[in-house]
Amino acid sequence: MDSKAWDERYRATGLVWGAGPNRFVVEQTEGLAPGRALDLAAGEGRNAVWLAERGWRVTAVDFSPVAVERGRRIAAERGADVEWAAADVRAYTPEPGGHDLVLLAYLHLPAEERRRVLAHAVRALAPGGRLVSVGHDRSNIEHGTGGPQDPAILHDAAEIAADLTAAAREQGGALHIGRAGTVRRPVRTEDGEAEAIDTLVVAERPADPA
Repeated sequence: MDSKAWDERYRATGLVWGAGPNRFVVEQTEGLAPGRALDLAAGEGRNAVWLAERGWRVTAVDFSPVAVERGRRIAAERGADVEWAAADVRAYTPEPGGHDLVLLAYLHLPAEERRRVLAHAVRALAPGGRLVSVGHDRSNIEHGTGGPQDPAILHDAAEIAADLTAAAREQGGALHIGRAGTVRRPVRTEDGEAEAIDTLVVAERPADPA
């Protein structure tokens, strides 16, 4: 889907993803000291606003102007200070080494485009920074529920980890993969509660030597 299609999707309903943050984002960030955060493909900003409310200085990027405007409104209503950018993350180039947290939540792209975005994400990490990637696992099509049904834009955790490691190596740096696997998330459906299968990859750039 392009930005216009996403604009229409956001216009057609209330909050597409709900107001609360993703559970795995909370799990992997709530113990961190607030710093600068970058939320790539932020949608309506549910994770960005939650982080800002907890003291993070957040830049939220999404290619849907409708989502960005909705995110601005929600942030203002909740008194959260978020810097918004209406931009395509496939071309967006964040400040190198400028972010203590980089978040990619449910960004699904063909492999070549995904690698480009992940390379930008790695480059944006400050020493000691953490990168969190959450998405629909490819196995979700057959064994889970919801999410995209095109395997060409899905991934598994090993692919994300390999892409991140390769990007760090190409940039002359290092990245520690602390976690890479699947996680399950309960989803309410018309037939009752089901489970979605997600990937969760957490990586950290080593801190500079003292």
